[in-house]
Amino acid sequence: MSDDVRTIEWTGDGLRLLDQTVLPHRVEYLTVRDVDVLVDAIRRLVVRGAPALGVAGGFGVAIAVRQAARDGWDGARRDAAIARVREARPTAVNLAAGVDRVLPFVPAGEDAVVAEAQAILDEDVRGNHAIGAFGADWILDRVGDRPLRVLTHCNAGALATAGWGTALGVVRELHGRGRVELVYADETRPLLQGARLTAWELDRAGIPCVVQTDAAAPSTILRGFVDVAVIGADRVAANGDTANKIGSVGVALACAAAGIPLVVAAPWSTVDPSVPDGNGVPIEERPAEEVLTWSGARTAPAGARGFNPAFDVTPARLVTALVTETGVLEVSAGTTPSMRRGGSAVSSRGEGAGGGA
Repeated sequence: MSDDVRTIEWTGDGLRLLDQTVLPHRVEYLTVRDVDVLVDAIRRLVVRGAPALGVAGGFGVAIAVRQAARDGWDGARRDAAIARVREARPTAVNLAAGVDRVLPFVPAGEDAVVAEAQAILDEDVRGNHAIGAFGADWILDRVGDRPLRVLTHCNAGALATAGWGTALGVVRELHGRGRVELVYADETRPLLQGARLTAWELDRAGIPCVVQTDAAAPSTILRGFVDVAVIGADRVAANGDTANKIGSVGVALACAAAGIPLVVAAPWSTVDPSVPDGNGVPIEERPAEEVLTWSGARTAPAGARGFNPAFDVTPARLVTALVTETGVLEVSAGTTPSMRRGGSAVSSRGEGAGGGA
């Protein structure tokens, strides 16, 4: 995606969000100046993606501080508003982490809070470029230095971050090196974030892609049409179990059966050391109407109920590589996030991993 479209930015008057609910048909922005509007925007997926939610969490504290001064809130009401931002979506750890990082600056005032939230944004953009370089180096070293057929699931591009992208950041880096033949973008039920958002980003970047149904992905992999799958993550447990958009575990199982790498690309902030394994990851369930209706019309019988988990957990044994801004962890080979040392990732050989960032 070109730099003329920004997912999230502080304007000085509020938080400006690219409304991802109306893409790809319209490019519209929402300016947020109060907490209720931000919480609603997060829940409606106006802004979404783990890294972008981390940035939104940081600036959400600034919005609460500003609204408290404007509307005469006491500290208790301000803190309750901040808590609502923190809890707006449960699975992505970055939202809470963004709030928690900025909270200590609240006593220093709005300017200090905004400055720290902006630091989160700036670090995310730099980190995403590093993820792209590390991931591309690792893939070309393991799969072959040639044009590749890549599969991705959901949206982990610039739209899910403050800029560039994580999984799509790797794809964009590969494309910049002339090493992408084709990208298979899974449509990603129930809200078609792959078809609506990932395909939009790839098209704008001039990267050849096809959109396929989620159910087609395992067959596409097993038929030998894919060289590597690259996906994002909303939370990574200490043992390397990875939570991502529902349908990711099917991609992972197919990759294992086909003997091709499953690469998970995410910032280190997505790793949650307080969660030993995937059993501790809360799985958000979205409204049943998202799978029982289409464009406002019911598609299922009146008596049918909906089950709509937004995420699933891929076991660590199926994650070939976890790419962060610090390097690459070869998780299925036994190197887990809990083994990271010295502030950088290590490969399964115990060395600093990845390529030039």
